[in-house]
Amino acid sequence: MLEPNALTGADIDRAADRRRRDADWVRAQRLDPRARAVVLGDAGVRASGSALDLAPLAEVLSADRPDEELVLLGADAYGPLFVVDEDPPVPGRRAPLVGAGGMRGEPAPEAADRLGLRNAAQTLSQAEGGLVAYAGALLNWHRATGFCGVCGGATTAGEAGMTRICGVCGTHHHPRTDPVVIMLVVDDPGDRVLLGRQAAWPARRYSTLAGFVSPGESLEEAVVREVLEEAGVVVGPPVYRSSQPWPFPCSLMLGFHVPFLEGTIGGTDDELEDARWFSRDEVREAAVGDDSWDEPPAGEGLLLPPRSAIARRLIDEWVAG
Repeated sequence: MLEPNALTGADIDRAADRRRRDADWVRAQRLDPRARAVVLGDAGVRASGSALDLAPLAEVLSADRPDEELVLLGADAYGPLFVVDEDPPVPGRRAPLVGAGGMRGEPAPEAADRLGLRNAAQTLSQAEGGLVAYAGALLNWHRATGFCGVCGGATTAGEAGMTRICGVCGTHHHPRTDPVVIMLVVDDPGDRVLLGRQAAWPARRYSTLAGFVSPGESLEEAVVREVLEEAGVVVGPPVYRSSQPWPFPCSLMLGFHVPFLEGTIGGTDDELEDARWFSRDEVREAAVGDDSWDEPPAGEGLLLPPRSAIARRLIDEWVAG
């Protein structure tokens, strides 16, 4: 089995069954003296050094908060686990992503005891990183679903945070996951890979191509279409490698290697600032380092994404042959 990607591996019983619909059971989880909470907010997740700081639930949850508004993650070997939003959305204002961590113009964390989620992926253990990804995606969904997409009515949490229910039309909304294909285009005869960059990234950083899956589209079709749109080249059948949840806000990255067939770089999508071929030697030299998301070292030459990203995993696998 492949080594797990960062942001996966939460060692938790998510209680994704009828227990969540039992009000007495949910209340028992809240009142359990062992109950703890992942504390998340705009600045990131509460942490101590390289470890997640799980707070006793009673210390971070207001006593008057109704049970139906609790967001239960599940339970681990020690007891119930919740997530608490320390920066609840302000009515009438679009809420930012939790723990965005400074990428693409979003505000960087200011508190010394908070980790942005991208930094958490590089800092925390495998299991804790997976737990934080789960908690972050769930909170981002709650922040964005305060009103019904069918009739506009206000929604309230149900099933201990695993649904939101419209108080007007009764529609049940469930947490969304957006599928994204991410692919390394490989030209084996030429021993090259095709990488692209967005203007918002640090200078010299290039990565794999990626894009959302459209309605009515298979993953394989999405890979071929996205490569053609972004880079203007035609590729063959994709080979699936692995996946990674990406809580910015709620994506699932589905990773592929895909063979180049023909074409000259020059796509129709203006999302990329540049796309180009890189030799195996160039990529191997760049792969020696593992730079941070926002503050890569000065110098010259290619920069790759940090190893916590599935894009880097796809590249490293190719470098290793």
